[in-house]
Amino acid sequence: MNLPVAEQTTDADLALHPEMLADAPLLADAMTSRNFVPHKDQIGRWIIKKKIGDKEIEVMADLLVPEALGGAGSRGARLGVHGKRVARKAKGLEAALVDKSVMKVEALDGITLSARAGALDLSVAKAAAANGIRGLEFLSGIPGSVGGATRTNAGCYGSELRDTLVALHGFRRDGTKAAYRGPGKPGAQPEAHFSYRHTDLPDDLIVTRLILEGTGTDDPATIQADIEQLQARRGETQPIKEKTSGSTFANPDPPGTPDQRSAWKLIDAAGCRGLRVGGAQVSPLHCNFLINTGNATAADLEALGELVRRRVFETQGVELRWEVRRIGRLASEA
Repeated sequence: MNLPVAEQTTDADLALHPEMLADAPLLADAMTSRNFVPHKDQIGRWIIKKKIGDKEIEVMADLLVPEALGGAGSRGARLGVHGKRVARKAKGLEAALVDKSVMKVEALDGITLSARAGALDLSVAKAAAANGIRGLEFLSGIPGSVGGATRTNAGCYGSELRDTLVALHGFRRDGTKAAYRGPGKPGAQPEAHFSYRHTDLPDDLIVTRLILEGTGTDDPATIQADIEQLQARRGETQPIKEKTSGSTFANPDPPGTPDQRSAWKLIDAAGCRGLRVGGAQVSPLHCNFLINTGNATAADLEALGELVRRRVFETQGVELRWEVRRIGRLASEA
């Protein structure tokens, strides 16, 4: 086992899946062969001495197993022949599917393209432009991947993902394949239903591929120029160079609502612009963005978001809905 540790860190975490562990070599042997020694008190923690400049420091490496996969017991993960002290169970660390395939985006015909769910929204917009497909430029203003955009029916600049979706493919957690057709699209598959920042797709559906459709064709250079304009506009109004997960709360009213209320205006009116909790801050540039100023924990960000929600409700009677999907568990539940 080779566990590289960057020079600027004194801590490393390694998540393990018990079912993927072979019986040999033993984890303990693999760690000690790389000069790690087990911590005398903390189960699953291993120590190695590293020299940085003229100083020798101890670097900690924690071997962690999702609680649901760690077996009986309160702390040590039960790993068969590897024992119950080499790794520990961790609440908030959930098992996940990681797709290492190339995130292909390719034109199919006319104004239609196929995108793997992990493809970045900006990459999809640029691929559409390169193929002369008009109508997907709005994706350039959405951070993250098209898979994530599907879950929240993400949108901006007057368009949403549902406006472009022809079909999506994926798997249920039991391993069965699943496919849905876009709203109003023909086909034998069940129809996916969307509303403002919401979809009724099953919670256990893992989206792997989408078929998207533009509104027409145009000169690729013209479409790319429009994307660049949207990017410039976004850079002026949103903290895109900061560490942020994007728009935090959904607007209380869907697009087209008379006198539509915007989340950022409500947050600003509640006096939350620049508000901080630990290393988390409400962006001074755009109040609907929470930023990591450098050392924020997930708990800081969530606590700040809940504080913002409380102040908005207390001052204006509006209950903001999280647009960001939160996973794991709070540290207080661990």
